[in-house]
Amino acid sequence: MSIEKIVEQALQDGYLTPAMEAEVGRICDNASDLSIEEYMALDRLMGSLLTGEVIAVPRKQFINVMEELVLTEVIAKVAEIEATCESSLDVGDITAYALNRLPPLYATTEEGANYQRNRAKTELEELISQQVGEAIDRYLDQPKFFPERQALGKNTGNEVLRQVSSLLQVYAHNFEQKSQS
Repeated sequence: MSIEKIVEQALQDGYLTPAMEAEVGRICDNASDLSIEEYMALDRLMGSLLTGEVIAVPRKQFINVMEELVLTEVIAKVAEIEATCESSLDVGDITAYALNRLPPLYATTEEGANYQRNRAKTELEELISQQVGEAIDRYLDQPKFFPERQALGKNTGNEVLRQVSSLLQVYAHNFEQKSQS
């Protein structure tokens, strides 16, 4: 999807979703030079975000309690292993593997999260431990391939504003020169 279409959709809906934000960021990161139309669209998006005409949807308005439960279990088991051997384990890889084999436990309130935690402790504790153990075993058995892999970066809610602002500051003089000719 193009920047212009993303901006058009955001203006129509009144929301800039995390997926739209990520796509704008990807396009901006991969483009060596943006067109005048793309700069105008980014400028319009930035203005709309600043005035509140478009609202950037936060990344999470809910939590998956299973993530915190699995992460806690992984950290404990990895710490035990790393204390007794030379291996360094990737907590993120192990956690993702286990989470892909466990049911999600989403909550939107603290009360809901507490309910899900209690439910997991009574009904899923053994399954969580089993899946984390399997994830660690799989991690230790896998060959070391794709050394060029890059971990997912963190993207704050204001990241798109920062990117758009930086792009406009860097290339605004080009836009002014081109539009005058």
